[in-house]
Parts: sequence; structure tokens; C-alpha cells
Amino acid sequence: MRVAAGVILAGAMSLSMSGAAWSQTPPAKPVAATQGAATAPQAIPAAAPASQPPQPARAACTNPNALGVGRTVEIDTSGGPGFGFEHFKDLDFLRDHEVVLTFDDGPWLGTTPAVLKALADECTTGIFFTIGKHATYYPEILKQVYAAGHTVGTHTWSHANLNNKKLSEDQRKEEIEKGISAVKWALGGNSPAPFFRFPALQHPPEVVTYLGNRNVGIFSCDLDSFDFKARNAKQVIDTTFKKLNKLGKGIILMHDFHKQTAEAVPELLRRLKEEGYKVVAMRAKAPVQSLAKYDEELSKDLKLPTVSQRPVSSVVTTVSE
Repeated sequence: MRVAAGVILAGAMSLSMSGAAWSQTPPAKPVAATQGAATAPQAIPAAAPASQPPQPARAACTNPNALGVGRTVEIDTSGGPGFGFEHFKDLDFLRDHEVVLTFDDGPWLGTTPAVLKALADECTTGIFFTIGKHATYYPEILKQVYAAGHTVGTHTWSHANLNNKKLSEDQRKEEIEKGISAVKWALGGNSPAPFFRFPALQHPPEVVTYLGNRNVGIFSCDLDSFDFKARNAKQVIDTTFKKLNKLGKGIILMHDFHKQTAEAVPELLRRLKEEGYKVVAMRAKAPVQSLAKYDEELSKDLKLPTVSQRPVSSVVTTVSE
């Protein structure tokens, strides 16, 4: 499966699943089964309004032995380019011993802050593919991701498998667009990058076409850490490096949603440095522009009086004992 390519790598080149089980959050509400093939939107803008302030820069590094960032690339997502050899073969831009760190399914209490700390300690960065619902649960955590200079992408509204034939065209579109609107809301009106990862890495062709017309880049991966199956941090690290040392480079898929991943990241980063790997930061040429219809729908949803479905750990905190 291929998507229309339109990548400009900034700087010198202008370089200048996910299979995770989503078991700790309230399930999405059932959807009605309807039929109909997805049709591509017409003339939907890709870039956010120019009035959006620039994202905060990464903090200056005070650790002389840190992993750091080897280089930063800028991505023009016109036409919906695809990244990650698991599904997309055309855009082989990583050099030997370069990696891109990606984290799915956040933000999440406890685990996402731990991942952020590990990245900060090593002065390095990643892409966070955010579930819209989770963004509404923990907007303050997602703001920390953004403020630290990491790239924030999207991962649907509810982690629904968009390859599910029971989902109508409108329901698939809503999963994508409401997810974008939710992340924008959680970021205080700052739009995320036009970077999208399909849940379970399931890429229905008609939705790939939709994202291409929407000028949203699609991310698969080069290697999956299978951290969602791991029993502990060691297993996450062992699986990742077994694959990485075979490939020599790659976009690594992990989940800031899982405890074992949060525990694994500090050692994983240390080993990347020790074994001579360099992290590549991927930045979008322009943010994605959310659609007003879904911004309004989300705003109405958030204002409705409801019984909270957030986990108890995010509602009740022991302050003294």
C-alpha cells in the first residue's frame, strides 16, 4: 500500500499495534454499523493559522554525556507521505545508526511523565501519537509533552481500529478529526503536527486516501518493541535491541501508556548512546488545521454534565497520611 508522496526533508535535504492493548481506559461507545466507501475531502487546508505561536524549543542540555539529538528533519506532509518500512518503503531517509523514538496511546498519569523525565535527562526527543480521549483526561500532561519540545501527533479519538468494516465512513472520519480536535483543545488551542498513526497499524486504503487529501503524514514503524506484550522493562529493551541491531536504524514504536515502557526508557536511551545510535527529531513544516465541525462537537461534549469515567488514580490523590 502506498500513499502520495510529497516530503521535503529540510536543511541539507531540507533536512534542512500500533498493536497495543487499550485496556486501562473506558472503552469507546458502541457505534452503529453502516455501509459506504470513504470519499476524499476537497480543498481541506493542511496548515494551521499563521497566528499559532511557535512550539517551545527543547531546553538547553546540561548533561555533557547525554544521548542528545543527532539531527532534526522537517517534513512537508503534502499528499500524506508514509513513514516506516513496516508498510511504506519509499521514504528511506534515516542514515545508519539513526533512530526515531515514537510513543503511542498517551498521555497517561505516571507513565508519560516518567518517559518525559528520561528523555529530558538524556536531552533527546520523540514523537507522541496521542489518543484524543486521553488528551481530554490529562491535558496538563500533554501540555508538558508539548512544552518540552517533543512532536505531538494523533492516534484517533478512541483507539478504534479503522479497519473495522462495521465503522461507516463518517465514523472513521470522526475518529481521525475528533482526535485532532481533542489534542488541539488539550494543548490550549495549539495544533498538533499533521502526523498520524493508525491503531494496530491497520491501514484501510480509503482512509489512507482521506489522510492524503487531508495532507496528514502517516506513520507505521520500522520496528515494534512489542512493549504491550512485555512482562517487564528488560523484555522491552531486549526485544528492541535485537531488532534494532539487525536493521541498524529505524523508527521505533513504543507506548508511553505502559508501566514497563516507562521503566525501560532510561536504560534504552543509555544503550542507544553506548552503541553509537543517534536520535533524529522529526518536525512538521506546519501544524495540522482542525475542522470547525469537530472542534464544536468536542466543545459541546466537554461541557455536558457527565459522571466522570476517569480512573480513580486521576480523581483521588492522597496528600497526607
